[in-house]
Amino acid sequence: MSDPTILWVLLVILLILSAFFSGSETGMMALNRYRLRHQKKKSSGARRAAKLLEKPDRLIGLILIGNNAVNILAAIIANMLAIIYVGEAAAPWVATASLTVLVLVFSEVTPKTIAAQNPEWFAFRTSHILRPLMQVMVPLVVLINKFTNFVISLLGFDPTKDRDDGLDSEELKSLVDLSSHKLSSSNQGMLKGILDLENITIEDIMIPRNEMQGIDLEEPIETIKSAILDSEYTRQPLYKGDINNIIGVFNTRKAHHLLKSQKVSHKLVRQLSEKAYFIPESTTLMNQLLNFRDKKARFGIVVDEYGEVQGLVTLEDILEEIVGDFTTDIADQIDEIHKISKDKFEIDGGATIREINKATGWSLPTDGPKTLNGLVLEQLENIPDGNISFLIDNYCFETANIEGAMVKKVSVSKLPNPSKKP
Repeated sequence: MSDPTILWVLLVILLILSAFFSGSETGMMALNRYRLRHQKKKSSGARRAAKLLEKPDRLIGLILIGNNAVNILAAIIANMLAIIYVGEAAAPWVATASLTVLVLVFSEVTPKTIAAQNPEWFAFRTSHILRPLMQVMVPLVVLINKFTNFVISLLGFDPTKDRDDGLDSEELKSLVDLSSHKLSSSNQGMLKGILDLENITIEDIMIPRNEMQGIDLEEPIETIKSAILDSEYTRQPLYKGDINNIIGVFNTRKAHHLLKSQKVSHKLVRQLSEKAYFIPESTTLMNQLLNFRDKKARFGIVVDEYGEVQGLVTLEDILEEIVGDFTTDIADQIDEIHKISKDKFEIDGGATIREINKATGWSLPTDGPKTLNGLVLEQLENIPDGNISFLIDNYCFETANIEGAMVKKVSVSKLPNPSKKP
């Protein structure tokens, strides 16, 4: 061919088609599957792309057939042009070198970079061409895919295996973090709180037995009456003699019935009480939230595997794990955790590890003892005669007050992470 103009036009067209197929592959594979499902409701481009992605092996087959076909044709045209300009001897080398640069720059790196940065823009537009092209070339694509699946089987892989797009709770939390520029910090916290409900048990958040306030029916009636009328809590466990002998729950909203009564008696208090609701300490917060809803309850007594009372939990305690601490509990937390400096706190031994981590932003271990006193005694393996200091990871603990078998006060400091170089 004496006039190379037509060859140059064909080569440019083939390079553009190669760029189209290369960008289409990257754009389609880079689409956010979760966002695509949402966009299908309002975008025809999203619906076309989603339809093509239903069978990704066919889509990839179509794109690679098209890409390889145009690249081979481009190589033939480039060789013909090279023969015209440099002769047959040097043509293969000149054509290969020149076409490699052109394909890499204009048909691979450039379109794939654009498609990776703007996958929706690229994929939705290319789907206009890919969809009808798939319908035309489906017999060839299916034939090649069958042969390809046979080769995949020989290599020990399952060609029919579907891609698993499901995410576990930790991966979903990472997804929430990645969306921080679109979600407020409070919404992020609530979403993470909901995801954590499956991993936290009642034992982690319950009010421990030694902090429970209840009504002992063996006390004089005046003492019981004062305990009811002066209580800051809506509900109190009602027991007889020992906290393990709980016989009901008294709702202080019924206190007006006592005031109306001519004679307040133990029998009347018991009659006005509600049936106690017992919860195993190993129940997850998600399950218990659903149980509270199903039973129309807000208050439960936590027991261990032997039926011994370990504490109590309320619906508000679970909701706090989602929305954060309510005002009354923040004050209680401040009473237990006193800030000395930026990375140093004086903490009551009865404070729970989860409360400490939430108040300080630290990461003390939560898979062992639930309270600071328990954590200290576990590390020391005995009750020290005097104050002592020790390390857990990059946290320095120093006991400040020990009474009997309990560490009452501990000074805790966070040290610089040794793994991080300044």
